[in-house]
Amino acid sequence: MCAEDVEKLVNDRLQDLKTGGNFEDALRKEMDQVNSTPFTAEIEQAAPSKRFSTPSFTHFKGDSDPESHLKHFKSVTILYKADDALMCKVFTMTLRGVAQDWFHTLPSRSINSFKELAYVFTKEYTSYPTIKKNPDHLYNLRKKSDESLRDYIKRFKAENANIVGCDDRIASSAFKKGLPAEHDLYRELTITPS
Repeated sequence: MCAEDVEKLVNDRLQDLKTGGNFEDALRKEMDQVNSTPFTAEIEQAAPSKRFSTPSFTHFKGDSDPESHLKHFKSVTILYKADDALMCKVFTMTLRGVAQDWFHTLPSRSINSFKELAYVFTKEYTSYPTIKKNPDHLYNLRKKSDESLRDYIKRFKAENANIVGCDDRIASSAFKKGLPAEHDLYRELTITPS
């Protein structure tokens, strides 16, 4: 709730008071909403292990791929995946800006598991999917004339990592095709044994 919302709430309630409404009851109701949580009581009341230490995360602001964020989160918290309540609570710590605001708009007591939280999160942000590339995309990569071989290899590996299920033969062929014909490595890779 931002300052403008609080100001509007106070002004509305003052108006209610002036017109005979019950200001205190209305204010209590609003504060209950502010203090409510989307988590069930079981998740809300679960305490983390004394040995738990919060890992470092990339934050999700609502403008990137939700599936990628979930994969990152799960890989960082793999040791805690058996503790569903902890996974829920820690996941909310990765949200920032509009994503954090979105979380607080979820209905009170509506989230009873990490699976449910991951589902509603992904459903909310599916308009930001990454475009899946197929292995043929690798054939479009070329070593730039001013690019070192090391940088070309890094760039090629990064692109290849975004392609699920790419056959090693295709990757090898595409890598070779991306090298200039006059490059020593190209000649070495294309020598056919007699």
